[in-house]
Parts: sequence; C-alpha cells; structure tokens
Amino acid sequence: MKETSARLLRLLSLLQTRRDWSGEDLADRLGVTTRTVRRDVDKLRGLGYPVNATPGAAGGYRLGAGAALPPLLLDDDEAVAVAVGLRTAAGGTVSGIEETSVRALAKLEQVLPSRLRHRVNALQSITVPMATAAPTVDADVLTAIAAACRDHQRLRFDYRSHEGTDSLRTTEPHRLVHTGRYWYLVAWDAGREDWRTFRVDRITPKIPTGPRFTPREPPDTDIAAYTSWAVSTGAYRYRARITLHAPIERMALKVPPTTGFLEAIDDRTCTLRTGSNALDALAVYIALIGVDFVVHEPPELVEQVRTLAGRFSRAT
Repeated sequence: MKETSARLLRLLSLLQTRRDWSGEDLADRLGVTTRTVRRDVDKLRGLGYPVNATPGAAGGYRLGAGAALPPLLLDDDEAVAVAVGLRTAAGGTVSGIEETSVRALAKLEQVLPSRLRHRVNALQSITVPMATAAPTVDADVLTAIAAACRDHQRLRFDYRSHEGTDSLRTTEPHRLVHTGRYWYLVAWDAGREDWRTFRVDRITPKIPTGPRFTPREPPDTDIAAYTSWAVSTGAYRYRARITLHAPIERMALKVPPTTGFLEAIDDRTCTLRTGSNALDALAVYIALIGVDFVVHEPPELVEQVRTLAGRFSRAT
C-alpha cells in the first residue's frame, strides 16, 4: 500500500509538469505497465483529480481543471518558490490580494516541513522591503483585462492620461506587461486605428466586455521590447537614437526599460533609443549616463548637444 501511495504521488507530479502524457511515457517513468497506469489514473479520479484520457494512437492523459481544488503536490523548490511569491504578493503592486496572500501563506507554512520553513524564514528575516511610490493596481481590474485578452473580447474603459485628461477607449486587448513597477496593457485602439500602450493603474474597465474579435498581427514578436520602446520613446515628441560606448549588460543596469530601449551592436557598444518632449532634458539625461556616446537623431538633439558642449567648454 505504501508503494502504491508513493506511485500515485509520483504520477500526480508528472501530470502536473506537462500538459499531455502518453500511457507508455507514464509507464516508463513509473516503471510499471500501462494497465497499472490506467488503474492509478482511476484512483486519482476517485480522489477528485480530473484526469482526462484520449483514446487512440495519438491519445494520452491530461490533468484537467476541476470544479473543486484538489490537493496540490509540490516538490521542495516549488514549495519555497510559492511561499516566497506569496510573501512578495503581500506587499506588491497589486492591491486587494494582500490579506488573501497572507492567509494562503499561513496555510502553506503550516504544512511545510521544518527544513523548508527554515529556508523561507531565512530569506524573510534578512530581507528589508523598500517602500516605493509605485502605483498599485486593483486585482479585479487585472483579472478582467487578462480575461478579455485571453478570450479575444473587446474592452472599453475610461483612461486617464499623464496630463490628467480623461477619455473613453475601445480596444482589442492583446497582452499585459509587468515591468516590476508598472503594469501595461498592449492593445489595438479602435478609435486611433493603431497599437497603443496603456498604464493599467489609469484604466477603469467598462463591464461587461464587448463582442469577440479576430486577433490582429501583434506590433512586434517581442511584446516586452515593444512595450519598452513605446513607453520610453514612442510616446514623445523627440525620439533619440544614440550609440553608447559600453556593453549592453553594463547599460542595462543604468537604463531601466521604462526609460530607454537598448539593443546590442557588439561586445563593446549598444544603441539606446529614448525620448522626451524637451531637448534640454534629453541631452542632460544622455550625458548623465556616464559613458561616451554619439547622437544620431533627431537633428534637433544633435544641434542641442553641440550648443551645450560649447556652453560647457566656455564655462571651463
């Protein structure tokens, strides 16, 4: 009986790690026959796990979503990762889940073996969270937007711009992007007939969502890179392209993705794309990065750098 119980746990763990399994693959992994696999799957179903089976040569087993949440099997590293994630969520940028995260963490820590509890507590005891002014996002807003992206449903919402003006937008939502500080929605704006990037903390969705739509070709295969360009460069009057004489790995520590978009040229140089509505601010920002650089565009910025260079030269 002990051997059978251990095998069931191993089977459950395998089903959780991959979407589809053939009976032969599971049998090989467990060291049993395919008939034993079928019997063990029936036992898991009896315990409340919705294991779906597809007959035929291309068939197999898949762990489905059930109406109730059955016990979840985690290995040591997964359990620690979940515990650390819950601690982080309790003080993160998503509002409304702090108390829920604490409750879930209390349940998890109650059943963690002492060796794992010590690992989690050691990390917590030496970590000091730094308070930031990052805006929080309502969890219900995030889940509503995520569902509209997943189900390809039009999303209407009130949007407050950086200047504080309000507008009603009708969009075809594509992806949510999280920078660690802000949440962004990348969507096709039906009113502007173009792709746009929206700060989620400035969105108030109109519920229910609109009709379904056929997804468009996204603006870029790398949505994270597109978002970085859109929020750091594309939204501004002056869009700069600069060569930085330093490796991209070094510059990535100085230029966050919401401030500029970096592309490697070679091992010693990289391209920075950034933007601003003020030439003076843009020129000073580039200079303060602290490495040699060459400004390529726009022409107005090239001239502004020349003017500032002469001014600083005369000052010394």
